[in-house]
Amino acid sequence: MALSRDAYRALEDIAGPENVSEEPAILDSYAYQLLAEIAQPGQSKFMLRPEAAVLPGSAREVQAIVRACNRYKIKCKPYSTGWYFYGAPQSEGVIQLDLRRMDRILDIDDKNMIAVIEPYVVAATLQAEVMKVGLNCTISGAGASCSTLAGATSYFGGGPSSIYTGHYNENLLALEWVMPDGNILHTGSLGSGIGWFCGEGPGPSLRGIVRGTFGARGGLGVNTKCAIKLSHWPGPAELPVEGTVPAYNLPVPENFRVYTLAFPSWDSYVDACYKIYDNEIGYIMHRQFSMLGSELGPAFWMLYNDPKKTLDDIEEFARKPEVKKLAEEMKIAFQIILAGMTPRDIEYQEKVLNQILADTGGWKVAAMSEPVMERFTYMYFIRMGHKNLNFAYTGGWVGTFMQPGTPDFARQYEPLAEDVLRRYQKEGLLVDCGTDCMTACGSTIGGGGSFGFEQFSFYDITDKESTDAAIRFMEDCAKAGIEYGFLPGKEAHYLDLRMTKEERKSNYASSPQPAMYAQADMYRWQLKIKQAVDPNDIGDEMYRTLE
Repeated sequence: MALSRDAYRALEDIAGPENVSEEPAILDSYAYQLLAEIAQPGQSKFMLRPEAAVLPGSAREVQAIVRACNRYKIKCKPYSTGWYFYGAPQSEGVIQLDLRRMDRILDIDDKNMIAVIEPYVVAATLQAEVMKVGLNCTISGAGASCSTLAGATSYFGGGPSSIYTGHYNENLLALEWVMPDGNILHTGSLGSGIGWFCGEGPGPSLRGIVRGTFGARGGLGVNTKCAIKLSHWPGPAELPVEGTVPAYNLPVPENFRVYTLAFPSWDSYVDACYKIYDNEIGYIMHRQFSMLGSELGPAFWMLYNDPKKTLDDIEEFARKPEVKKLAEEMKIAFQIILAGMTPRDIEYQEKVLNQILADTGGWKVAAMSEPVMERFTYMYFIRMGHKNLNFAYTGGWVGTFMQPGTPDFARQYEPLAEDVLRRYQKEGLLVDCGTDCMTACGSTIGGGGSFGFEQFSFYDITDKESTDAAIRFMEDCAKAGIEYGFLPGKEAHYLDLRMTKEERKSNYASSPQPAMYAQADMYRWQLKIKQAVDPNDIGDEMYRTLE
């Protein structure tokens, strides 16, 4: 449905004619979304086209646009930097609020370790600025190019440094929220006019309504400013990047240690995780280099750091005896970075880590401690600037499993995740890079404890048979999880978008209690919230409800 001329002129009056468009080519650029081909009928690369795109420049403009949407009965969907198809409209008759003009860091309070930001401040920009005053921020698994505010208010927010710097849902402090009814709400201490320092009071404490575990994904108004908790950074004020494209690297400071740790069994891997939690060591802890497969992954990382090699060399390179030996050694491994606040601190952490390895039978992978790989690993995890590599093999990637719990819990579904992927790799429908493509934050919350394995799989977005296989693979992951007593994992979020509205509501209503991703009562409570703050139903359908 096209917007009425009155509605379009109202948007132009608010944001300026140059910041509103209904040109099809521009609107298609918003509809063209990552993973659309596994969600849309006919494997279209496009989600639904918005009716118009609007670029507000301030919270007041956002408020005026939201009020116009209420007046003209138009839905609106906010969009920061985007990641997945969640950023696109999920139904007809939606305008896209592109928040890229709202890209300011409003304040960095180094004494109280707080930054106040707008939606289009990406993690890379925020990190570069706060490092100048000895602080750091969480960078989520989506990478440094993604919006920190969106991660903190609207979706998941765990990353490699979360064991030290925390999850985004821990880091979210006070918030400015343009509610769907057009009112502006300031949460926590901001609601009492005493600053940004606290999200839970004095003042309204609405973190659970605004974001909960996964957030409303742009379906419940617009978050226009927020304060983020920062953490200590004992490294340099500016990162002295060296090397050449694509594998830039960083010299490792004297008070840092960078290792890949390997273990003889999953049980010893899990034991090491608990001991790291209990002894409170580690600045970064992540199982990342397995994401490109247990068989091809080590070869990929070695090639990536050789500017004379390309992806075409990977199969030949992977057959080399020394590379095959490394792949075998790194089958059960993760990366860890220790950061000492003082020289004695780093010495202590090193001793503790050595004792943990002795107790669990683990070891430091020597090839990954060579200067080239050590410097690359340090750069990779401090910055998280390589998320394009999710798509390096064939252009398509999905994540499955990732049910959160303790390391012991996640270890139980690890062999199941491998079994399901093995079937599809043998058929040649997904990239055959090894059945363990599982990544895992050491912990998604500060201090340790919350853990999950995300199984990566890679499909060819230009091949219908391969894309069909990716969809069936997700369905089989969900079925296998249920069969063995696990709730569906990350694949449930993707499959949810493939359902009709009727199928989705039936699925929610019949879900058992309690459940993690589909609680019937949860969706009924969300309906009550929506009725209270969105009486004209202008919010996008990503905020799921059930009558």
